[in-house]
Amino acid sequence: MKKELHIFFTCLMFYTRIPCPKNITHDPDYLNKATRYFPFIGWIVGSISFLAFYIFSLFLSTETAVIFSIIISVLTTGAFHEDGFADVCDGFGGGWTKEKILMIMKDSAIGAYGAIGLVLLFLAKFKLLSESILLFTNNILLIYLLFISAHSLSRLAAISIIFTHQYSRDDASSKSKPIAKQHSWKEVFGSFFFGLIPLLALSYFNYKILLVLIPIFITRYFLARYFQKWIDGYTGDCLGATQQVCEVIYYLSILFIWKFI
Repeated sequence: MKKELHIFFTCLMFYTRIPCPKNITHDPDYLNKATRYFPFIGWIVGSISFLAFYIFSLFLSTETAVIFSIIISVLTTGAFHEDGFADVCDGFGGGWTKEKILMIMKDSAIGAYGAIGLVLLFLAKFKLLSESILLFTNNILLIYLLFISAHSLSRLAAISIIFTHQYSRDDASSKSKPIAKQHSWKEVFGSFFFGLIPLLALSYFNYKILLVLIPIFITRYFLARYFQKWIDGYTGDCLGATQQVCEVIYYLSILFIWKFI
């Protein structure tokens, strides 16, 4: 139990800015095993984001509350996944070889592709999340499940790539290299368990919600295939970009299913 707590806090420290016990470090072995809790981090980030939305919605409009919920979400993770999305936009937008793409993604400076991508990403999140919330406007529990299922399922889609593809970089100093090692059934089971539970809870109110799994994993499949084609695998930035894109696809799918199916 003590070891599992250590693994969990390693995951929490790596993927968020939430304070952790002082004895927690970026131990490569624990960091590799921490992938089992990555979708559970979505529960935490989603809950914090929802709490921000709920508090601000008591005094302000739904749209304004959504903006603050997105801000709090970014602050909670330190823009960890948004940074990966921007790097992928820059790398794949400006590079035409594996070496060039990886070099651009390694650069800490943001380029035009990354900046434009982030603007469009946040606009899509704001609009789609606002409209999704309006579907459940009279049920605060459904809104809460909407938040945490979006974060957990998108993280499951991202982390599942490491189970099926190879890490692209040869640089062992990369901060994401430890998570790319071989994984046991515990990492796979933990990822899918924590990734799917919130969605299953939401589907209790409308079983058609389960259909979101189709566009989410189609998106995941084509992104992984695209990364494989250009850089022979994935990087940490690719995982961050997958999480962000799949989160947007989740909100879009919820709207489509609720309105047309």
